[in-house]
Order: sequence, then structure tokens, then C-alpha cells
Amino acid sequence: MSAPKVLVVLTSHDKLGDTGKPTGWYLSELAHPYDVLNSASVSLTVASPAGGHSTVDPSSIDAAKDDQISQNFLNSESTKLLFEQTRPLSEFVGNPSAIAPFAAIFFPGGHGPMFDLPVSSESQQLVREFWDAGKVVAAVCHGPAALVNVKLGDGSLLLKGRKVTGFTNEEEDQVGLSKVVPFLLEDKLKEAVATEGGFEKAESAWGVKVVVDAGGRLITGQNPPSAKAVGEAILKVITLQ
Repeated sequence: MSAPKVLVVLTSHDKLGDTGKPTGWYLSELAHPYDVLNSASVSLTVASPAGGHSTVDPSSIDAAKDDQISQNFLNSESTKLLFEQTRPLSEFVGNPSAIAPFAAIFFPGGHGPMFDLPVSSESQQLVREFWDAGKVVAAVCHGPAALVNVKLGDGSLLLKGRKVTGFTNEEEDQVGLSKVVPFLLEDKLKEAVATEGGFEKAESAWGVKVVVDAGGRLITGQNPPSAKAVGEAILKVITLQ
């Protein structure tokens, strides 16, 4: 049996609203799941809407200055290629043979994904194709923004009736970006899951929280501290398949 493979989708957006500041994907939210998965011989392929270079949020580099796992991921020549040479989503969308080798699709966060992934028709279609194929759909922090508008073949929202987590309103307030992001993720997730589902969060802001639903096929994490645990949850599910 060959080792499982995971398709990671990063943002192609690098501007933080109208602040004039840069953004992108959050370093530790890819570095820590990568460390977990790679250590278990899981192969990761990285894609983005536009393909090519995907920008790391500079603030996440600063936040991880004492995080050896993140620094190794950022500076290693082998891992740098993952985000400097991402493959365009168009290579995978509508191409069953291209997604067949993958057991899961995973969306790291950062504020960049809030701007492009919720409105990317290719990203939404790819999630639907992974879901319809019985694969795992996972996301952490702002990554679940990629899932809020995904509709299934019957027109219903993927998240309706599901249990999920993601970056909370309290956490967004604490980083001072509640007025900058296009929407508050906690609010949008609550809207998507509707009354039949539920939004869960840690007892306090920045606590570790991972929610596994749909028999292990839907995995979401609340914030950067939850990234490693999301990687562990993905690994647990795909190695049992």
C-alpha cells in the first residue's frame, strides 16, 4: 500500500484589505501539519488559485521567530519549493485522475484565504469533488473560509448541519482586524452550519480546539495553536482508510 497523499491549498492573495499591509498564508499553520504528516511519510502537494509563488504572511514569520519547526520549514530548500512553486488549482479541478492519489485536501489559514478562497469557483468545485469522492476535507484558523460557500450537487451547503470551528470573533478582535476582513469567520461559519449544526470553540481565546465531524471526513481547527493537532487528526483518519 502506497503512502497517503494530501493536497494543500494556499491563498494567492497578498494584500490585507485596504490597509496597505501585506498578508498571505500563516507559516505555522502549514509548517506544523507538514511536520506531523511528513514525519509519517505522507506526501504533500501544494496548490493555489493562481499557481506559482504563494506569499507567507510576514507577521506569521515574526510570530514564529522562536518556533524551530516553522523556521526549518521556511528556510529549507526542499520545503521552500512547496510554496514558491505551487500548482494552479486548474490542474486538479474537473480532473478525477489528478485528485485520485490524494486522501485529503487541507486549507491552512492566514488572512489571505479570507479574500480569495471563499469566492474562488475553482476552489469550491475542488472541495466538492474531494467530498463527493469520499475524501477528507480539512482546514485550520482562517482556512475554513474556503468551505463556507461550497455547495454540494443538490445545492445544499457542504457545512449545513455540520460541527466546525475556526478563528473566533474574539480572536479577530484581539488582532485588530475585525474591520479589515471581508467578513467575520465565526459569524459566516455559524450561518453556514445553520441551526442543525454547531460552531465550537476552546474555552478561551487561543486555546487548542479541533473538531472532527462527518465520520472523520471534516476536520477543522480554531487557530494557529491548533495547527499541529489538525495535522494529527488528518493523519489519524487517512491512515485508517
